[in-house]
Amino acid sequence: MRHNLFFRQLTAGVLASLTVAGLAAPIAAQRPVAAKGDAAADTKLEQQLAALVAAHRGHVAVYAKHLTTGRVVAIDADQPVQTASVIKLAILFEAMEQIRAGKAHWEDKITLAKGDEVSGSGVLTFLDPPLALTLKDVLTLMAMMSDNTATNLVIDRLGLDAVNARIAWMGLKDTYLYRKVMKPPSGPMPADQPKFGLGKTTAREMAMVMERIGRCQLGAPAEAQQAGDTAICQVALTMLRNQFYRNTIPRYLDTLDWGETGSGIASKTGSLNAVRNDVAIVAGKTGPMVISIFTYENEDKRWTADNGAELTIAKLAKAIVDAWSPEGVNGKLLVPGLGLEGAASGREASASK
Repeated sequence: MRHNLFFRQLTAGVLASLTVAGLAAPIAAQRPVAAKGDAAADTKLEQQLAALVAAHRGHVAVYAKHLTTGRVVAIDADQPVQTASVIKLAILFEAMEQIRAGKAHWEDKITLAKGDEVSGSGVLTFLDPPLALTLKDVLTLMAMMSDNTATNLVIDRLGLDAVNARIAWMGLKDTYLYRKVMKPPSGPMPADQPKFGLGKTTAREMAMVMERIGRCQLGAPAEAQQAGDTAICQVALTMLRNQFYRNTIPRYLDTLDWGETGSGIASKTGSLNAVRNDVAIVAGKTGPMVISIFTYENEDKRWTADNGAELTIAKLAKAIVDAWSPEGVNGKLLVPGLGLEGAASGREASASK
């Protein structure tokens, strides 16, 4: 949620763009679990990931799935963890569903008023209210720059209860948005709220949210895809593939200038002093994969580019992509549905995991 980067210098560029468009799992107990695929390659990947996790000064939870082959690797993937700003993926998904249902529209007017500003990541806190925005504007700032003020404006528009109802609707048992960002909880809270802060999830469950966005799985499991679904998913993927914070999963994968074709990685990060998280769809040349990595209770609490947890996430992601897509990433493949046959009809499988 808090990223010490150059927000003030970015303000002009952002405004221009708006006009255009106690977790106690011991490290030693963390063991990778892989399924499907070449046994020798899977064993090698398991060993690589186990070594990286063992070397990390903190705790790590990983869930990765190759969406074409079904290969899976998991390390403490069902351990509840602090989301930090990764919970904003669930907020984005609820916005997509409300737009699909006609309850909200990209062009809905939202006003930044005096007193709305909160600290932490983003640029809206540096701008002078009142400021006229659209729902698409604030969602873009939330997804791309993790703007905390924008996130709260989105929550006000959609409803915090609606976000949690959507999370439950997806069948997620350990994911929850407790409150607005940098605001105290309102009303009775679950007993575990002080432990998790803004939100909680697991590596597996947040991967499921990202997979739904990538596959463009909107609506109930048996519901037919609607004509506007692809356009909604395209907007969301465009936000996520233009993620501003790229020091974690994309760090060693963004090897070429993707300005013309677009990045092959759509991601959402989350950070606190002792937390670094990233969840991404990576458009591998062998097929898309979802990678979900959470680190917590990290010894390295520095807000620097060489933060140890950020390096660990980057190394884990590179090991997974090198094993599953040795030829790398192709941004042209990052499209709604991810080029998977029956992407929309795959809702049943995704919802039942």
